[in-house]
Amino acid sequence: MTPQILALDIAGNPFDWISAQDAIHYYATDKVAWELGDREFLFRGGVSNAGILSTLTVKPIIAISGSERMTRMLRQELPLGDDNSLLFARDRHTCAFCGNVFARQHLSRDHILARTHGGKDSWTNCVTACKACNQAKGSKFVHDFRPLLYVPYAPCRFEHFILSGRNVLADQHDYLSAKLPKHSRLLA
Repeated sequence: MTPQILALDIAGNPFDWISAQDAIHYYATDKVAWELGDREFLFRGGVSNAGILSTLTVKPIIAISGSERMTRMLRQELPLGDDNSLLFARDRHTCAFCGNVFARQHLSRDHILARTHGGKDSWTNCVTACKACNQAKGSKFVHDFRPLLYVPYAPCRFEHFILSGRNVLADQHDYLSAKLPKHSRLLA
């Protein structure tokens, strides 16, 4: 398994999941300001003329200094995504209308205010719905269909990274969940 590294800004705010190769680049260019985590990943490089093998140890969480890309990313609204995986994870695969939990293939994205009525593709206008409920609702207003069983919300930056990570390591999860608002600690 190739690890994903949690990249933070100098203040500790997550801005990206990066590959080990990208992390190695930041280490090699002295852009890692600080690092966290008990786990270490050892990477081997080339052999010098003196016959010494170069190695580099990468931690699962690194703070990167002096990156313009990082500053731009922190200003952007966190994306909902096109494949619905973050939305389904936020809503725990639960239909907002019938309350049942479904496998991914039986779920869809429902716009509370339908796009045909000017609804936006945003965290606060979208919920997880089973395909049967979504089809039955169509472009109706929620008050003309069924009440929502939960209120949609935009996850904070730390929750977003828990939802968007693949194979999140314990160190990374602990760091992110410690920064969640108290009402979001159910993810932890």
